Amino acid sequence: MIDFNVPPYIGTELAYVKEAAENHKICGDGPFTKRCHAWMRERFNAAKVLLTTSGTTALEMAALLCSIEDGDEVILPSFTFSSTANAFVLAGAHLVFVDVRPDTMNIDENKIEAAITSRTKAICVVHYAGVSCEMDTIMDIARRHGLKVVEDAAQGVMSTYKGKALGTIGDFGCFSFHETKNYSMGEGGAFLTQSLEYGDKAEVLREKGTDRSKFLRGQIDKYTWQDYGSSYLPSDINAAYLLAQLEQANHINDNRLASWNAYHKAFAPLKERGLVELPYIPEDCVHNAHMYWLKARDLKERTELIAHLKKRDAQATFHYIPLHSAPAGKKFGHFAGKDEYTTKESNRLLRLPMYYGLASEDLNTVVDAVYEFYGVAREA
Repeated sequence: MIDFNVPPYIGTELAYVKEAAENHKICGDGPFTKRCHAWMRERFNAAKVLLTTSGTTALEMAALLCSIEDGDEVILPSFTFSSTANAFVLAGAHLVFVDVRPDTMNIDENKIEAAITSRTKAICVVHYAGVSCEMDTIMDIARRHGLKVVEDAAQGVMSTYKGKALGTIGDFGCFSFHETKNYSMGEGGAFLTQSLEYGDKAEVLREKGTDRSKFLRGQIDKYTWQDYGSSYLPSDINAAYLLAQLEQANHINDNRLASWNAYHKAFAPLKERGLVELPYIPEDCVHNAHMYWLKARDLKERTELIAHLKKRDAQATFHYIPLHSAPAGKKFGHFAGKDEYTTKESNRLLRLPMYYGLASEDLNTVVDAVYEFYGVAREA
């Protein structure tokens, strides 16, 4: 069976984990965490980076730092994972879902402004498949209306928009290092901000509401409870595992891009025949090959194609059920405007196997199976 996902593994992870254990410093903010922070600050040109226990908790930190009060509204796409919405629901917000663009499956920047009301507090964008939203337009809207922008860049590590790393453009950025992501620590994430003021607040929030981080840096002689907070620090063992992959980030990225490009080239004839639709990468975006998706004609055809691939020992899967159609989505929010593309396009989309180290013979087996499904001879 060709797996849909295989967590990345470089080979030096266990040596780093062993080193962390032998140093007797395995709780949060140990030496490996600091090295991960330094690597990401330099690589992504970020003022503040803090590892978290998950992409979800990074989003929760961002939502709390937006100072949301009961009744405030947050604009976001419906085509996303529940974590994006949960972070703002837990902070007390009402969710306002906006339609997506069919080409990138990102929030439609041209439909955001119509969804803004006097109660709107923030816009949360999701960079689907590691392809950036149209951030210039979104940031302009946000600044004109005095809104915070949160980037859910869970899938966007190493992707850029006009040369800027995703997660560093809005007020707050959130990465995921879950095992399904391009770089993994099993469970983990990161919070990013370019604001030193909010960076200090995030440190307190992340460290149980205390200024312990300043104490550990020798900036104060004792630490105490300063504000509300929680424990969002991952173990240094997890950070050690992640660092091994960050140090090989270019190698992992290049390997994934090679697989993505191979898929894209192989499926071009099917696109030309009008049988499938392929991912679109806007001119200003550099993506990270987080996933490769196809769009079938409709839900029925997608279901049949996934079943056909399974018979050929290749795992493929659909993606999000639009949140506004879910019980919790109806309870905590509403869809602004017309659902022109969100439901229709989500019903057509399926994801193919994509991971670091995907063998070319396995990739070609997947491609051959798709061609077989459509009854088309693959060109040599």
